[in-house]
Amino acid sequence: MRIVQFKNKDSASQVGMVERDYLRIVKGISSTYALTQKVFETGKSISDLVEEHLGRETQAYEPLIANNQIQLPLSHPDPYRSWITGTGLTHLGSAASRDKMHQKLESSKPDELTDSMKMFQMGLEGGKMHGHDPGVQPEWFYKGNGLCVVPSGHTLVSPPFALDGGEEPELAGLYVIDPHGKPFRVGFTLGNEFSDHKMEKINYLYLAHSKLRPSAYGPELLVSDLPDHLQGLSSIKRGDKVVWQKEFLTGNANMSHNIANLEHHHFKYELFRQPGDVHVHYFGTAVASFADGIEVQDGDRFEISIPEMGKPLINPLKQL
Repeated sequence: MRIVQFKNKDSASQVGMVERDYLRIVKGISSTYALTQKVFETGKSISDLVEEHLGRETQAYEPLIANNQIQLPLSHPDPYRSWITGTGLTHLGSAASRDKMHQKLESSKPDELTDSMKMFQMGLEGGKMHGHDPGVQPEWFYKGNGLCVVPSGHTLVSPPFALDGGEEPELAGLYVIDPHGKPFRVGFTLGNEFSDHKMEKINYLYLAHSKLRPSAYGPELLVSDLPDHLQGLSSIKRGDKVVWQKEFLTGNANMSHNIANLEHHHFKYELFRQPGDVHVHYFGTAVASFADGIEVQDGDRFEISIPEMGKPLINPLKQL
């Protein structure tokens, strides 16, 4: 099941369940955040609650997309209570880059590896959580709060001091902390963990600065089980021209850390278990146009798609 949060013709927020080219309206539920509160009150699943509140009213999907009426699939009414975070060095990447990575790991002495390569190797060897036993902790970074995220269709703004602004196509987990301080995973969505790769390249210690950029996630929220193997497509379009395009793999089968391990190491901190807070956690990318020498330009359009996640995540770039 996939659901969408959108603004209707009266600019009021509504929730709809995706049915091909239409959304079936979820009656009496104004937001996905309100839906999670119903979960906490009733003990029912999101899917069951959506089914219970489905009416006959439908809404054509494409006009909502065309008019930028699609909202973030989950947000907090108070943007300061949304945490936007992520983890890196979590994906095996494409077959070619994976082979290259393994060749370097096998042919180099440990003291010749960069810190990034050491971190990746740690994930390969012990990044899976088994039952209640966590694996090695991953890299972690902070991106901001609810003020720095935009829905599909809206502009990603690269600030005037930025050296670059490039896409990072990935999955994101969406969570609300329940009244008892326990993380509740609402579902999964597409993410563009937009970053400044040129700044990071100067020195890895600039990673924290490079991540303090806006990002985008959506448009749809997958509330059913996530397949272990997912294949997506990331593109950059300049007008009618595709200037870069690459397939990527994600899901647990294609990650050095599994999602359970990433969740464990994020939510082990009491700071991130405050009742009512929203968390958007990016799970890491497998490809990036910057790695292929692409220079993005003002007005370029990022498009990220995975068939199982519904409609693509599309955002234009604005360079200040």
